[in-house]
Amino acid sequence: MQALIFDVDGTIADTEEVHRQAFNAAFLEMELWWNWGASEYMELLKISGGPARIEHYVAGLGVAAAEKRRLLGLVPGIHRVKTRIYHELISGGRAAARPGVMRLIREAREAGLKLALASTSSTSNIEALVSSSFGGKLLGDFDAIASADEVSHKKPAPDLYLRIAAQLRVAPADCLVIEDSENGVRAAKAAGMTVVATPSRWTATQDFSAADQVLYSLGDPGAPLDAVTAKSLGATEVGVGQLRALHAARTAHAA
Repeated sequence: MQALIFDVDGTIADTEEVHRQAFNAAFLEMELWWNWGASEYMELLKISGGPARIEHYVAGLGVAAAEKRRLLGLVPGIHRVKTRIYHELISGGRAAARPGVMRLIREAREAGLKLALASTSSTSNIEALVSSSFGGKLLGDFDAIASADEVSHKKPAPDLYLRIAAQLRVAPADCLVIEDSENGVRAAKAAGMTVVATPSRWTATQDFSAADQVLYSLGDPGAPLDAVTAKSLGATEVGVGQLRALHAARTAHAA
């Protein structure tokens, strides 16, 4: 294992509620009067990318074809407003880092692993989140950052993860990915990488059967892993050692 790659939204921080609030605020500002409730948004998260999510929602509206065309034409503008509002909310510290993320990033850096972020969010969203939730200096710990606006196909296509591997100059098989969504897991597996799924409350009902390991937390001193998981891993927190062992086991099995 030479590289550790993190998804962003829902993986390094619990951002999805902030995204939902930003979408709803944008709808109001655009005088659309839509409102995405928590259950509805949980389903919409199966669609990768904000603009595609809005387009999917519009496609399901019971309105005339001409009105759908008009609404689809508004999507870029809606998403620009949503992004602005999201940045405003995030800068206020709305999204908390998930347990174990900062600790694992530090351990990986000390162990000499390459680090990267790969997200279906825009680069500006990634930078805003990392700066507000972890401090601006953390961005300097990553050797590569790639977002969906840099590739032709979003997750579950492998494009984003293949791009990251190329930027890192590491073979995909030598990378381990931490993801919180089914589409993200499928994308990383399609790229030939080892994948640990850490579902959030928003993605817990998705299908993670393709992941090499499913963990509901990385664990921290103040928030250790549950007893069953800790016993199976031999640790109360997921560290570089546990990830190396998982990667080695997966690689041996693939061989």
